[in-house]
Order: sequence, then structure tokens, then C-alpha cells
Amino acid sequence: MNQDIKLTQYSHGAGCGCKIAPAVLEQILKTDFKVPVSEKLIVGNGSKDDAAVYDLGNGLGLISTTDFFTPIVDDAMDFGKIASANAISDVYAMGGKPLMAVAILGWPINKLPVEIAQKVIEGAHVVCAEAGIPLAGGHSIDSPEPIFGLAVSGLVDLKNLKQNNTAKTGDLLYLTKKIGVGILTTAEKKGLLKEEHRGVAAKQMIQLNKLGEKVAVITGVTAMTDITGFGLLGHLIEMAEGSGLTAEIEYSRIPLLEGLAFYTAQMCVPDNSFRNWNGYQSKVEGISGESLLTLCDPQTNGGLLIAVSPESKDELEKLLVTNGYSDFTAPIGRMKAKEDKTVVIR
Repeated sequence: MNQDIKLTQYSHGAGCGCKIAPAVLEQILKTDFKVPVSEKLIVGNGSKDDAAVYDLGNGLGLISTTDFFTPIVDDAMDFGKIASANAISDVYAMGGKPLMAVAILGWPINKLPVEIAQKVIEGAHVVCAEAGIPLAGGHSIDSPEPIFGLAVSGLVDLKNLKQNNTAKTGDLLYLTKKIGVGILTTAEKKGLLKEEHRGVAAKQMIQLNKLGEKVAVITGVTAMTDITGFGLLGHLIEMAEGSGLTAEIEYSRIPLLEGLAFYTAQMCVPDNSFRNWNGYQSKVEGISGESLLTLCDPQTNGGLLIAVSPESKDELEKLLVTNGYSDFTAPIGRMKAKEDKTVVIR
């Protein structure tokens, strides 16, 4: 009986697609409260980065992050794997090494069997083991919708710390995963996913962004982040705005998952794609009907967005090839001096 249960039917959103829209989040975080300043807090609420970083005073930084969401796939174990990989990737996006994780579980006890929740936790154990860390504990509540994620701690050599707001003029931009998982998972939820595309999105979302720890040692890599609920466009805007620059991208170079045109024609588009666009449309030049639906598509555990100086591009591209990212060695754009728009699409 448990195999017939479709987890996505018990959630109003899907994965990082259930994130609060950028404009609304900005309003929520706005406050007149005088936040105490900690000299040891290197990265905190003052920026829109992937995780907080605390200076341990010995050349190392403690990375702390949390991420959780409602089901994006129907399979319970895959849900646990995806949610865990997504949370752990925030540590990799800062150039760090994860140390341990604790789980966050919300479960509708009266609606879904506890055996399915057990499978979610098993999926988390699998991914944590792949990352080389223990799932050391956690907290659970009885909730109206199934929710799962992790709080993750990690370490980073502070000289290798990467942030999302430190890109430089002339930097080249690289992306390490294809775009479109929000569209495919929406198609699956609507029962329109073609057989040849079944499992494609899940496979990509389960993939850990371990590459970030290796990329971080390249001095010429000036900024890095991972693509999640705000879409490639939203996270690119965060990087460009935080760095005081404009990003120019070549749409034809954006790696896209196969079949997206078919699904967008069927309106298999997450609601958050439009909420994303409404939040940052005034900052973008050159958008089209197709690129709006793909560049605003909310990703779950998406790829790393890397800004690197032209002098270090060969070093980065060699690292990508040796680590199995041969399909991602072409830059998708570059950083320019600040213009009227934050992102220009060619």
C-alpha cells in the first residue's frame, strides 16, 4: 500500500519551489531592531549568502546552515536524499567541508504511515554517508504537510572562503548543473512526465556539490553560490548586486535539461517561477518568453554558479574536466561594470 502513496500530493509546493518569494522575504527580514554586532561573525544576515560563517580564531571558519522543504518527488527515500543533498550543498557553496548534520522532520502522522517517514530518514543517512558525515540527531513535529531537511555544520579554511557577493569586473561565469528540475517535477506532479524523462530530475537533485570544496582552493575564483529556489536569474542577481556589478549572460550557453519546451507548452511551470519574476523583473534586460520560464525556474540542489578571473579560467576548466564536469567547461557569461540593469541576457 505504501508504494501507491505519492508524497507530492501531500504538499502545496515542491522542494525549493516552496520558498517564500524574494520580494516577500525581503519584507519579512526588514527590521529596525538594532542587531548586536559580533566581530567573529564573518558572514551573517548582512548578506544574502548560502550559510553563516563564524571565525574560530585559528584560521578556520565554522559554517552553519539549514534547509528544509516539502516533497518534490513521490519516492520517500529519494525525498530524503534530495533534501539532505540540498542542505549539505550550502556548505560546499562556501568552499567548506561538512562536519555533521541534524535532521528537521515534520510529518502528518494521521495522514501518512510512519514507515514512509522512516524511508525519508534512510535516504538522509545514505547522502550523509556519501558526504562523509554523521546524521547526528534532529527534531520532529506532527505537521499538516510532510517536511524534511537538515541543519549542517562545516569547516572552511578562511583563506578559501567563497561568498556570493565578491565577484570582480571581468570575471567569467560557470554553472555546474543543468536548469529545469522545477519544470520536470511539475510535469511529474501533473502526470504529464514522459517515460524517457522519469528520474532525470531526481538524479540531478541527489548529486552533491562536493566540487565546491575543490573549486575553493583556486585563488582566481572570486565568488560562488548554488542555484536553488530563486532560479538562476535570482541567484545571479544576488551575486551581481552584492558585488556592485552587472552580469551579462549568453542564453544559448545555459545548460538546459531535455524536453523543457514540451512541458512549458503544457504549462508545466512552477508557481514560484512567476513569483520569482515578479520579484526581480525590473532588474533584468533581454528576457524572452522561453528564457523567463527557464531562468526563473526554481531549482532544488542546483549547480554551483562560479565567478572566476580570466587568468584562472584554464585552472578551473581543468578541475571541471578531471571531476566529471566536461559538459560545463564553457562560460555562460561574465561580470561587467555596473549598468542600469543588474542582469543583461543576450
